[in-house]
Amino acid sequence: MTAEIVDNIYRFESRKVFATLVRVLGDFDLAEEAMHDAFAAALQQWPQQGVPENPTAWLISAGRFKAVDAIRRRARLSELHPDLSRRIAEIESANQLLAQRDIEDDRLRLIFTCCHPAIDPKVQVPLTLREVCGLTTEEIARAFLISPATMAQRIVRGKAKIRDAGIPFAIPSLTELPARMDSVLSVIYLVFNEGYCASIGDSLTRVDLSDEAIRLARLLVQLCEDLEANDPEAKGLLALMLLHESRRNGRIDEEGNIVLLEAQDRTLWDQKLIAEGRALVEQSLRSRRFGAYTIQAAISAVHSVAPTASDTDWSQIVALYDVLLRIENSPVVELNRAVAIAMRDNVASGLEIIDTLLASGELQDYYLAHSARGEFLKRLGRNQEAKSAFEKSLALAKQEPEQRFLRKQIALVSGD
Repeated sequence: MTAEIVDNIYRFESRKVFATLVRVLGDFDLAEEAMHDAFAAALQQWPQQGVPENPTAWLISAGRFKAVDAIRRRARLSELHPDLSRRIAEIESANQLLAQRDIEDDRLRLIFTCCHPAIDPKVQVPLTLREVCGLTTEEIARAFLISPATMAQRIVRGKAKIRDAGIPFAIPSLTELPARMDSVLSVIYLVFNEGYCASIGDSLTRVDLSDEAIRLARLLVQLCEDLEANDPEAKGLLALMLLHESRRNGRIDEEGNIVLLEAQDRTLWDQKLIAEGRALVEQSLRSRRFGAYTIQAAISAVHSVAPTASDTDWSQIVALYDVLLRIENSPVVELNRAVAIAMRDNVASGLEIIDTLLASGELQDYYLAHSARGEFLKRLGRNQEAKSAFEKSLALAKQEPEQRFLRKQIALVSGD
């Protein structure tokens, strides 16, 4: 029974413990070792002593002492290494009284550290996924389509930069915050996307990652309010994630198969999350300083209020995509706009736009572009072409639920 409790705490709290240990110890690798030692100690002590009232604080305290022991094992510090002796004294005195708010903020501190402008932008995201969210190097490497060895080098390089440049484990000052927000918002959204639609694997979603991204966004919004540095895009991002998350229960059926938006049972959507998300969208729009996240959230909000797919205000959605393209002119946004145009006008109009996008070469490796093309061709009765498009999409899809969905589409247009 205790082992199950420890396992559950590890799944949901281990990166919180790690983040605080990084701040206290100032060393990623030592913090990782100390965190695992603390959980091992919990497995030994809690069955006899009982689960502490505040398990997270207990684990942080245990990890801190385990780190001191680890340092002492590596050298005779009291005589030979005065600098390390001083560091041990600092660690021993740190966080004698752990404030819960400090523990909550530590993961936000860590994400600002991983997203420091001194760190290569290509390293910021994998470093955050590894150190803040706890993904394995292998998982991150698969998501970025590179070898684990190459990804490990990037992560090591990022940690070395933090150490060598003396980058503080701290939330930036009010004057520094605006310049750092874009990177942090981008990384939080990437974490959410990996949880909302995992890049690989047997499951469509990873609830732990999407929940963590939402929690970090809430902390960020609260931080901005506390510092009186109101950032509408922080609210826009939180709104976007909440509105996406509201549809989680309708996105897959009981067998774990994908259910397209228009076919989802909307009674399964979480109305509480929808209400919160819409309120945040309205706040951000009223500021007139909004950006791409807020517009995307506004599009999701239009979907959220339609009782059925046929009741969706596609004209408004196309108009919002037109605004989004002016802010973020990307082929993926154009693809989504093409789908909206197909729903507003006709399938042929949407297909024409997708064909143009694919002809440009920018979306040739994007499985959703070929899947959307296959769907439009199917609706036009061009089944042989639809089959070819779905087969291209299947060859690019990395996730088992997506592959099952595409195989089903291929069977439908093949008459199997």
